Amino acid sequence: MARAVTPQRKALNTAIAAIVGALIFFPIFWTVLTSFKTEAQAIADPPVWFAFDWTLENYTAVNQRSDYLLHFWNSVVISVGSTLLGLVIAVPAAWAMAFVPGRRTKDILMWMLSTKMLPSVGVLVPIYLLFRQLGLLDTRTGLVIVLTLINLPIIIWMLYTYFREIPGEILEAARMDGANLREEVVHVLLPMAVPGMASTVLLNIILAWNEAFWTLNLTAAKAAPLTAFIASYSSPEGLFYAKLSAASTMAIAPILIMGWFSQKQLVRGLTFGAVK
Repeated sequence: MARAVTPQRKALNTAIAAIVGALIFFPIFWTVLTSFKTEAQAIADPPVWFAFDWTLENYTAVNQRSDYLLHFWNSVVISVGSTLLGLVIAVPAAWAMAFVPGRRTKDILMWMLSTKMLPSVGVLVPIYLLFRQLGLLDTRTGLVIVLTLINLPIIIWMLYTYFREIPGEILEAARMDGANLREEVVHVLLPMAVPGMASTVLLNIILAWNEAFWTLNLTAAKAAPLTAFIASYSSPEGLFYAKLSAASTMAIAPILIMGWFSQKQLVRGLTFGAVK
């Protein structure tokens, strides 16, 4: 039987959640606020909060200096492309682990996740040399491949978790009705796992969108996404905080908007199967 929650406990939990949310959101708020300041106001001590002359000159300077739309399109292609390619590989793998379990299934899953523990810099040199030999440096194709491999363990693990919540008897009934393997997966399994797949897609798009290490080291100009766009405002002469904040705001705005409108689907997917 569920334990009753008192109004005082509910109010306390709400207050704690609000404080945690404010702490998490504050860096984004400060970045957006700084983007409307002059460079002098951005580094003022003590900090200037709202009593300053709001200006759009930083956004004008950023757009004049950089091709924002090119970087934006590169980010879209790389993040969406790597996520879709990852799904093509991960769906069969997760299906096999969830419905044809073996003694080593959990060991394989743990091994896949253990690859995320390796520092990226540890494999930078061989991947860089390989990409240079194959002509994949500074190409969207190369980044799609790299980000797919990086996020593939997470995609497989999440899909495996969601697939395990689907009763195997439903798939057996589909086979008894004459469905082949492709029809079983496409017409029975995937529609039932839509919430979980949606959250997997959203999470991995965000991870790929925010990836900086590989995008900075494997691109120069043509395939540079928004992470490289932001990094270009760090120079030997110093940091231009106001312009850097404007570039950061322009880079995170699309993913923030997407997350805001898809938050219900994301929460639904992340809690898929948590309550029975």
